[in-house]
Amino acid sequence: MTYSVSGALQTAIFQRLSTDTALAVLVGADIYDALPAGPLPPLYVVLGAEDVRDASDKTGNGAWHDLVISVVTQSAGFASAKAAAAAVCDALVDAPLTLERGSLVALNFHKAKAARVGTGAVRQINLNFRARVADDT
Repeated sequence: MTYSVSGALQTAIFQRLSTDTALAVLVGADIYDALPAGPLPPLYVVLGAEDVRDASDKTGNGAWHDLVISVVTQSAGFASAKAAAAAVCDALVDAPLTLERGSLVALNFHKAKAARVGTGAVRQINLNFRARVADDT
C-alpha cells in the first residue's frame, strides 16, 4: 500500500477547482483546503475527509482514495449549493489531473448527501469521490 500520492492528489484537485471558471462564477475564490479564521462567505467549497485503501498489485503500488468535498451555504434552500455541487462534479469527474507524484488512473463521483446543519440555517452537500492512483514515479 502507499499513501505517498495523497498530497499530490489533493494539490491537483484543489488546483483544478480553484481554476475552474464555472465554479468561480458561483463561489468566486472561496475554495478552501482549510477553513480561514473569521467569518465565512455565504457559499463556499472545502476539501474534507479522505479514506484510503490499498490497491497495490504485482505491477506496482497504488491506492483507492475516497474523498469528500463539501459545498456549504448559509442561503435559504439548497439551490445555490446544488449549482456549486454540480460545478464541482463537472470540474472533477474524469478530469485529466496531472499529479506531482504518481498518476491518476480514475476519478469518479461516488455519492452525495445534502443536509441541513445544526439549527437548519446552514446547508451542506458532501460530495464523495473515488480516485484510483498509482505510485509510478
